[in-house]
Amino acid sequence: MSLARLWESLLPLGRDNRTGGYRRYSWTEADLACRDWFRAVAAERELPVHADGNGNLWAWWDPPGSPPGGPRTGAVVTGSHLDSVPDGGAFDGALGVASGFAAIDLLRERRSLPVRPIAVAAFSEEEGARFGVACLGSRLLTGAMDPGAARELRDGDGITLADAMAAAGHDPGLLGPDPALVDGIGAFVELHIEQGRALAGSLVAPLGVAEGIWPHGRWRFDFAGQADHAGTARLADRRDPMLPFAATVLAARECAGRLGTLATFGKVVARPGGVNAISSTVRAWLDARAPDQPGLDETVEQIGVAAGRAARQHSVAVTVTAESRTPPAGFDRALRDRITRLLATAGTDVPALPTGAGHDAGVLTAHVPAAMLFVRNPTGVSHSPDEHADPEDCEAGVAALAAVLENLACR
Repeated sequence: MSLARLWESLLPLGRDNRTGGYRRYSWTEADLACRDWFRAVAAERELPVHADGNGNLWAWWDPPGSPPGGPRTGAVVTGSHLDSVPDGGAFDGALGVASGFAAIDLLRERRSLPVRPIAVAAFSEEEGARFGVACLGSRLLTGAMDPGAARELRDGDGITLADAMAAAGHDPGLLGPDPALVDGIGAFVELHIEQGRALAGSLVAPLGVAEGIWPHGRWRFDFAGQADHAGTARLADRRDPMLPFAATVLAARECAGRLGTLATFGKVVARPGGVNAISSTVRAWLDARAPDQPGLDETVEQIGVAAGRAARQHSVAVTVTAESRTPPAGFDRALRDRITRLLATAGTDVPALPTGAGHDAGVLTAHVPAAMLFVRNPTGVSHSPDEHADPEDCEAGVAALAAVLENLACR
């Protein structure tokens, strides 16, 4: 099956017909449909599928003669994720999973056989759109997230991760690190659409390789004021939490521009939420990223100071809670150079570029040699229905990924 046919079968799952975006939230009906798609695609290729305790899916292509269920060492893994942000694009994550299966198809057409296990992986809750922690599946797998704390994570409706997993038929008691699985990985190569326009802009290349991932994190800002009537409460008497929140949004933009970092308030919940009422609380989430750790720390600190100052001016209380922190991730230089030389020999130059976007590869790189391939995005837009990659570039990505898997696992 070509990438085009794989893509066509995946495209309708979790798509909202009104917005054109995707709502593949973890452990929902849309996510379970994607998991069924993964299993069906693997079954067509006679690849056994294993769901680890954290809900990550693994489809295995073992060397001929391997004992069923035997230990796997030195495995070469590719893949990405199938969940999405609210009204996200079609390519983010999904392209990497579909390309992994398409690359195996291409290797089989060439009659290449693995001498080391090859796997296509789909990691759970990479976006953190439902339970608030990005790359949750890979964090749990590698021990970067406490399983007890993960079980208590709640979505916007108050449903815990444990309850959501149980309702989907997965035992949340199995959450936690899996050292044997991680130790069996010899290399991880994630293919992903570029989230930016470097390849479509100055670099003019269909493919690239990741140099590293900026440090980033998520912080929750809780502003607590006093609910009141919008038509009777005097302006001077109000304790309106929306005002210091608004000031904090502006301060974040000013701070990031001055420091050369990124700061975004992309989600806010006001309670009780009446049009004719002053809010009692405003809860908002800051996403902050920077080229280095000191820049990130300074950005978050200055935004917190600005929030406290604005809150005091309006007799409002504010608390700041770190929900996730991800240190800078440098990918394995030897693996990256090997991929670059391999593809250059085949006539494809792949420039190296940094990224501010988080990925499961960035979590895994602290434990196994990891690398990333980027596919050109002519719009430069991501986390939106406008995200796009041309079919020719996607096929080039499959060809490059197949060459990498063959070089790492078939020789």
